[in-house]
Amino acid sequence: MTTPVPPGTPGKPLPLPKPTPPTGSLPAVALPTDPTDPTAPASGPYPTGPTAAPPLGRRLAAELVGTALLAAVVVGSGHQADALTSDAGLRFLANVGASAAALAVLITLFGPVSGGHLNPLITAGAWWTGRGTPAGLPLREAVGYAAAQTVGAVAGTGLADAMFGHPVFRLSVVPRGSGALWLAEAVATGTLLLVVTGATAAGRGRLVPALVGLWVVTACWATSSGGFANPAVTLGRAFTDGWTGIAPGSVPGFVLAQCAGAAAGLGLAALLFDGRERADPDVRPGPSDKR
Repeated sequence: MTTPVPPGTPGKPLPLPKPTPPTGSLPAVALPTDPTDPTAPASGPYPTGPTAAPPLGRRLAAELVGTALLAAVVVGSGHQADALTSDAGLRFLANVGASAAALAVLITLFGPVSGGHLNPLITAGAWWTGRGTPAGLPLREAVGYAAAQTVGAVAGTGLADAMFGHPVFRLSVVPRGSGALWLAEAVATGTLLLVVTGATAAGRGRLVPALVGLWVVTACWATSSGGFANPAVTLGRAFTDGWTGIAPGSVPGFVLAQCAGAAAGLGLAALLFDGRERADPDVRPGPSDKR
């Protein structure tokens, strides 16, 4: 293509100015100022910003290590509380507080690497809500995430038992099986998915670590099951002899209830937040964002 030559100045072309599209016409993904933009490449509902995702191996390692640390805190804080007091309320308070704080820290830490899911149902939600989009988590990677989380949860439980001198990988004898407990797990898990998916859809992804930690505290105290809300950690807790454990025979009922609750939570999030404009004023929707 030749540069236009103004009349009367043959042979002396003027440089073309670089086109500057109006900012308001850019899709939100092109505006890197907002790391909570759900249209930016990310590996799940915990936003990782508009940069390319790290290699899959690194993301799987982050999910394995993060879930292992989470399980170690859940089980280890239970052992610590048990050794310090015989008051069941104080033990539960210490265990819940440590677990919620660990979740907030670990999600913040591993979010930029893998999305900081640490939960197969959060990963399933990321796959479901992002299916068919460039930013979505492929099914193959979602399965890898879930496998890494499960291995990490079992390893973290063993680590906690070893740190406190308990037998490693001894099956739990704490039964947790009844309709009331299953209902409680469905409510705890469904609300967790609603919180994560809804906050991200509303442009509040930065708040997800704190919101998850706060909801965990609430669910643990407000539900009869104690708010496990995580199939990987539920399975891991079947391999400890502490009071935070769950008998292997009770695991399937808990996991099924968690899956049912997660499906309901995703459905509510789609009903309440799908199509809503992002609440962050720094993210300006472009033509691709209009529905």
